Amino acid sequence: MTDESRGIGGTVGPPWSVDVLADLHAGVLDDTQAAELWPLVDADPEARAILDALDATQADLASLAGAPAPPMPAEFAARLDAALAAEAAARFPERTPSSAGGATPAPRAAGSGDAQVVDLAAARQRRNKRLGWAAGILTAAAAAVVAVTIAIPSTSQQTGTPNVAAPPPSGPSVGSDGSGAQALIGKAVGVRDFGPLKTEDKLDACIAAAGLDPKVRPEGIRPVNVGGKSGVMIILTTGKLAQFRLVAFGADCGPGNPAVLFDKVVGEK
Repeated sequence: MTDESRGIGGTVGPPWSVDVLADLHAGVLDDTQAAELWPLVDADPEARAILDALDATQADLASLAGAPAPPMPAEFAARLDAALAAEAAARFPERTPSSAGGATPAPRAAGSGDAQVVDLAAARQRRNKRLGWAAGILTAAAAAVVAVTIAIPSTSQQTGTPNVAAPPPSGPSVGSDGSGAQALIGKAVGVRDFGPLKTEDKLDACIAAAGLDPKVRPEGIRPVNVGGKSGVMIILTTGKLAQFRLVAFGADCGPGNPAVLFDKVVGEK
């Protein structure tokens, strides 16, 4: 069983504190602590197994967002129907069926001076089509917001090539100032994932535009989500032990446009 007393502030190393590994995995440790721990954790099979389990748990939770929403339980649907019927009877008593079994009069035409009553069966059909239960409502609302954001056309009156939507952010999220990026170093060293830039040539153009030497090869390259913006982060050495320079470029960077999202030095000073 993992020794919970080990970790930050004490002996760093196996057996590892599950709490420390969870904090490291979540990116909540400060930059100095994360830079110290990642090389040690990556070299320890037991620690890696715990991190892999945390990755699997995150993936399982993320998959729930795409699961179909279950229907509203019949008990609650019946309560909703009864509440709608009671409200209609209270507001429009002359339109509800009589105790003698009379039929509900047809709704008056719009503009007749009285509110129009919606047929309960029709309302129920629309409700069943539109409403899910709990998570279903939230999922549909989120999807609708995304769809509307993408579908609204540009208000520009210029003709020519239509505006091309920026690629959606991918990779782990970090702050707009690069906060939390240091926690990604352990998993990014040795990685060459150009993300939205797609090719090394495009990344080299961004590096040159920022005044960096394209001949200096980054220790790692990976896509990141910088405050909601799609970007690519590179890891450069500084010549000092456990110190790195992290630079993130926006997806629109290129010759003459470095589009630097953040540029920071982390680790031992």
